[in-house]
Amino acid sequence: MSSFPTLEQLHAIGAKQQPTYDDPAALAGAVERLRGLPPLVFAGECDDLRQKVAAAGRGEAFLLQGGDCAEVFAEATADNTRNKLRVLLQMAVVLTYAASVPVVKIGRLAGQYAKPRSSDMETRDGVTLPAYRGDAVNGFDFTPESRRPDPQRLLDVYHASASTLNLVRAFTTGGYADLRQVHAWNSEFVRNSPVGQHYEAVAAEIDRALTFMKAIGADPDEFHRVDFYSSHEALLLEYEHAMTRIDSRTERPYNVSGHFVWIGERTRQLDGAHVEYFRHIHNPIGCKLGPNATADDALALARTLNPDNEPGRLTFITRFGHDRIREGLPPLVEKVTAEGANVTWMSDPMHGNTFEASTGFKTRRFEDVLAEVQGFFDVHRQLGTVPGGILVENTGDDVTEVIGGGEELDEHGLAHRYESVVDPRLNRVQSLEMAFKVADMLRHA
Repeated sequence: MSSFPTLEQLHAIGAKQQPTYDDPAALAGAVERLRGLPPLVFAGECDDLRQKVAAAGRGEAFLLQGGDCAEVFAEATADNTRNKLRVLLQMAVVLTYAASVPVVKIGRLAGQYAKPRSSDMETRDGVTLPAYRGDAVNGFDFTPESRRPDPQRLLDVYHASASTLNLVRAFTTGGYADLRQVHAWNSEFVRNSPVGQHYEAVAAEIDRALTFMKAIGADPDEFHRVDFYSSHEALLLEYEHAMTRIDSRTERPYNVSGHFVWIGERTRQLDGAHVEYFRHIHNPIGCKLGPNATADDALALARTLNPDNEPGRLTFITRFGHDRIREGLPPLVEKVTAEGANVTWMSDPMHGNTFEASTGFKTRRFEDVLAEVQGFFDVHRQLGTVPGGILVENTGDDVTEVIGGGEELDEHGLAHRYESVVDPRLNRVQSLEMAFKVADMLRHA
């Protein structure tokens, strides 16, 4: 492998979806300060996750990735972090029981502060300003001051991510993730929610299994703590490059801003700066593939991003849309599999199913999201390959951003509590409903 590229070399290649800063000296200063800060995650943790991603690729584990479309600094609080963690733990218990394999829990948090945009500028009432690119770049308020890209925000990302990871580590090792407590939360959901009542049978089965374990005196450490990993789209090259360090054990570069980082659909050009950066780091990595991706694209990316064909190194995250998944996914899986490329396949059923409601809100239909997951499972079942995991944009709060589901939220109900600054998320009830639905798919996979 060639030597690790400099930031200047990456920009010379051509980096898409990068903000334009008007103070180069301030940007350079922020990047230099980031380079001197401690790592947020450790190389050994990334290596552990890579082994688990490899297991998911073989069908010996299942990946559950979830969290905000775009985090915001104001919500990096203990309550919000706890709620996000809680709903992912609840989903994981249901999926673990159904799949009878470990569920690898990956939070879309502690770094998901930047978002690609379809246009660099936004116009409202004749006023044109830079588009909101996430709190890592600028503010959401539509004013010249707020929308100005500010390099100081790169440091704010670091500090917000550090505080979030500290909370996650405290929660997951301090008893909050206890299996019996998480199951009690799910039992409450089944008991008190009209939606949850449909899943009484599964909840009762889990309850009996736990009662049996207690009766025979089984009480392993895994009942009381969990491994939890952080992830985000590594979009802003200044931040990601500054947070890349050479591990003293392996002498290989790792991105220490998150355990699992991925390339988005808009930045996966084979000759682009993001692919060039990603092919050098030793983290487990992902790459989004949408309906425009061809089988040749997928194979070329696999060869470039994982030249040693290492299991667990590369995850393809597919995002086709519920009406395209059954037609678009098979050629990619067939060609990659035929060439012997080691890839773990994950479904992102969110991004291909977004539309604007009649009330003006960006939304998704729960049934469309579910249909894409079902299509993902069906394709892999037909091809004899492994559906390795799912990625959902969700929150532990009772927001109203996705229509449908057992709550039967309609377009007019979106205004009640629509809080996302970018894309709509499944709320707490929809997330748990999704888990029970996917559990049924896993049982028949």
